[in-house]
Amino acid sequence: MAQKFNESAFRQQVKAAQRKAEQEQKKVVDKANREIDQHNRKVEQQNRQAVAAYNRRVDAHNQAADRHNQQEVAKINRSLQEAVTRPTVRYTVEERQLADRVQEAVSAHDARECDVFLSYARLDGSEVAGQLRQELEDLGVTVWFDEVSIRPGKSQALQMDQGLRRAHAGVAVLTAVYLTGRFWTERELGALLHKSTLIPVLHKVTFEDVAEYSGILPDLAGFTTEHDSVSDIAQKIAAAVLAPEVP
Repeated sequence: MAQKFNESAFRQQVKAAQRKAEQEQKKVVDKANREIDQHNRKVEQQNRQAVAAYNRRVDAHNQAADRHNQQEVAKINRSLQEAVTRPTVRYTVEERQLADRVQEAVSAHDARECDVFLSYARLDGSEVAGQLRQELEDLGVTVWFDEVSIRPGKSQALQMDQGLRRAHAGVAVLTAVYLTGRFWTERELGALLHKSTLIPVLHKVTFEDVAEYSGILPDLAGFTTEHDSVSDIAQKIAAAVLAPEVP
């Protein structure tokens, strides 16, 4: 004979299964939360250690910098003290006259004229301009070139203006940066355009590029490193600037 279905017992069994499932789920959630908390504590500890180590390195660097600065200040103070206590150097009349003659000779040497003022943009024209200067000087052309002509301790703008005035001719190494119209190159080019001879040398730019920058330069006879070597260009420039002027 089949047993009668006991609904009350079934419901109790379902509730018991639900409570057990909820307990198991709670255990899983609690375990996950504990693992997350443990991970966060570990990360926080590592972060504190990293920050502490960084602060120690910064403190050590600052202390070393302070010690170095103190040593430099002490060295400067010693130098100043020595300068104060150092006996004054006195020159004889003959020595002073000799020094005056040397100064006059140096000034006269600085005021000499040169054949060519070489204008270029350092960012992308320094290498080819340096090669061109060397080739020209090997051919006997005197070149005003900022890297060797500008003397430290004096006004760069004043020395450049003097070089522009003393040069008989100009050579402009036209590169992409030059054609962006930077202050120094525009200033140099403005002065060189008043020379009787201005020779453009195109390097990694086209005559179309030059025409967009200036309407005058493309009309001047010049050269391009795409078609001629720097040595050949130097020979042609030397022939032009060293040739006697026709009255």
